[in-house]
Amino acid sequence: MPAGVCGCCGPLRPRYKRLVDNIFPEDPKDGLSKSDMEKLTFYAVSAPEKLDRIGAYLAERLSRDVVRHRYGYVVIAMEALDQLLMACHSQSIKPFVESFLHMVAKLLESQEPDLQVLGTNSFVKFANIEEDTPSYHRRYDFFVSQFSAMCHSTHEDPETRTRIRVAGIKGLQGVVRKTVNDELQAIIWEPQHMDKLIPSMLFNMQDAEDLDRVGPPGTPSETGQDGEENPASLAESCFRELLGRAAYGNMNNAVRPVLVHLDNHRLWEPNEFAVSCFRIIMYSIQAQHSHHVIQQVLGHLDMHNKNTPRMRAGIVQVLLETVAIAAKGSVGPTVLEVFNTLLKHLRMSVDFELGENSRRNSGASVSSSGRVKESEERIVQNAIIQTIGFFGGNLPDYQRAEVMMFIMGKVPVYGTPCHTLDTVKIGHQGTKRIQAMLLSSLIMVTSGFKSKTMVAALPAPFLDPLFSISLMEDCELRQLVLEILLNIIDRHDNRAKLRGIRIIPNVAALKIKREKISKQDVGFMKKHGQQLYRHIYLGCKEEDNGHKNFELLFTTLAVLTIELANEEVVVDLIRLALALQDMSLANEENMPMIIRCGIMALVAAYLNFLSQMIANPAFCQHVNKVIEMRNLEAPYLLPEHIFREKCPLPNDLEKEDRSMYFQTVDLAECLVGPGYNAERLSIPYVPQVTDEDRLTRRKSLVDTISLQVDFPSDSLPDKSLLAEEITFETLKKAIDTTGLEEQEKEKRRQVMEKFQKAPFEEIAAHCESKANMLHDRLAQIFELTIRPPPSPSGVVSISAGHAQHQSVPVYEMKFPDLCVY
Repeated sequence: MPAGVCGCCGPLRPRYKRLVDNIFPEDPKDGLSKSDMEKLTFYAVSAPEKLDRIGAYLAERLSRDVVRHRYGYVVIAMEALDQLLMACHSQSIKPFVESFLHMVAKLLESQEPDLQVLGTNSFVKFANIEEDTPSYHRRYDFFVSQFSAMCHSTHEDPETRTRIRVAGIKGLQGVVRKTVNDELQAIIWEPQHMDKLIPSMLFNMQDAEDLDRVGPPGTPSETGQDGEENPASLAESCFRELLGRAAYGNMNNAVRPVLVHLDNHRLWEPNEFAVSCFRIIMYSIQAQHSHHVIQQVLGHLDMHNKNTPRMRAGIVQVLLETVAIAAKGSVGPTVLEVFNTLLKHLRMSVDFELGENSRRNSGASVSSSGRVKESEERIVQNAIIQTIGFFGGNLPDYQRAEVMMFIMGKVPVYGTPCHTLDTVKIGHQGTKRIQAMLLSSLIMVTSGFKSKTMVAALPAPFLDPLFSISLMEDCELRQLVLEILLNIIDRHDNRAKLRGIRIIPNVAALKIKREKISKQDVGFMKKHGQQLYRHIYLGCKEEDNGHKNFELLFTTLAVLTIELANEEVVVDLIRLALALQDMSLANEENMPMIIRCGIMALVAAYLNFLSQMIANPAFCQHVNKVIEMRNLEAPYLLPEHIFREKCPLPNDLEKEDRSMYFQTVDLAECLVGPGYNAERLSIPYVPQVTDEDRLTRRKSLVDTISLQVDFPSDSLPDKSLLAEEITFETLKKAIDTTGLEEQEKEKRRQVMEKFQKAPFEEIAAHCESKANMLHDRLAQIFELTIRPPPSPSGVVSISAGHAQHQSVPVYEMKFPDLCVY
């Protein structure tokens, strides 16, 4: 009996072990026995409760073969596991999966590249299996760490290194596919896992030779013959897949590691790879999640606000690419936040630049590094302006109007409160720089802006500060203001047809597009027309005006005529043109001859355009007659000649030659007829002086008076020498008042005629300006005359910011007569 029992030990082994042993041949080179593998598979499908034991036994054999370096049997064991995994989909597969993952982990822990690749391939097959029920206890932490380490392989052999990296990326892709759709595996989105997944993909994407392949999903860049074995292409595909599966609450954890990786590897300068990454992100995520990415980049820009200019410029350029894609879809509540943050960094960049300039100016020598830093700050500023303009230009019109108001509210204007930019600290130069930059961004925002009514496009809170800047003594700022006005007013894209200030022989050939003026636009011109005319008038006589200024002024007048001119506005524009001509002839402000001739050329070009637009033959005939006379005798009064480089200028303009100038009487006769109130042309246009001029341009009258008072008394001439000698002739002139009476009558007639025929807005503005001037004069007089009485205890004077007490002796004090006895 004992012998019989011993003989039965082999056959009494469990059947699953015998079936497993049979699949392993004596020589591992023969490979897996297919017939025995089919028997094992049939047994596993027939008795699924034995799957966990089969898996445990296979794992035991595989571990023993790995330790003994019997890699042939390891390959056979993994092949058998793969086939069993693909064949069995019952509830009992859960314990078998645990054994399978344990064996994959054993292979990944080995130092043999072949075994690591073998384990990765088995894991990828497992990841493609859709399980019927979720797993409550399975964890993939080890696989994330191991696959990430393989992605950073530094093997000596390049081919082996590439194989390991490709295997690591495929493994991460398998983890992503296995976990992102499983609500119970949301832990994969936690920072400790994202900090390994994302950098591993980006590290391999850096090796891409062609960064221009980036585009929306499905572009040809993702396909190719060698795409599967290229780590960069495979990593990009995995990166897109991960971001495409990111939910609303996981976006921050997915984007933050990208920013950290770019910091650690110093990829902001140059920033081609950073731009490439964020293009992939924006095209891969869902459109409604775009604002999360923008917020992350903005926060990163704030965090690096004191870094090198090139790094900040790189981040801003990435933000530009981000908002350019996001603006086409949904940008969420971050529209004004983007602009607010960018304006803050624009101010900081100007501070850095001006601070560097002041340090260089105070030093003995100018270093080349200082100049480089200044130019780098300019790069930052240009990138910010481009981002502001591009983002605003891609917004819908209703949001663009809000952005225009928001940016204009940030432009520092003298005399108005500015809540964002402290113009005292940055000084005049810094204020001018910021004004120019913000206006440049406004040009980009308003480009292509189409509003149905001017009331909505140019509200008073936007128009008033814009016009205040147009009175600055800087030709660049005035040009920017006119560019903005043209972008908003030109709703039919006629500006391109009016390029250049010139005498247009045939306006009809330009094919100007225009529509009937709406009631809302008529109301806008009644309310703001005088303000528009006034700023054009004042802008023409600036001494630093150049060719571009006059060109923009001509285009502005022409576009106003096309878009907003009815019969009443046409008369006002003619009055404005004649007032400009009279101003140039009178030359009360001693303007240079080039400016006077430029104004004459502007008036000629505009009246030529206007005469053809209103299609009045008599008007056209008079204008053409004057232009022909100028061609013959005074070509310097025409735009084709005066704006040449070396145009000969006269010593003075001949006022007596009436044929050289446009005559008010002749033009009024041409306009006699239905529609036009020709009588209004006899009322000369006079712009009213308001507080805006003193706030934005010249010294105030108080400063002038104070300069006059500061002269010492001993330097003045004797009053006796100033007395006029009284003779018989002077007495006769004083008695003869006939000439004075005639002048008074003429003045009264002009005043009555003005109040009868002038528009109400002009009369109201005139009266208001007089009241303001009277109030200002009284305030100045009170300030100069009303002084605190002297006191023996002393008076307080401010000197160099410090208060000083000056005592006055009693015997030097001057008392009124009533107090002296």
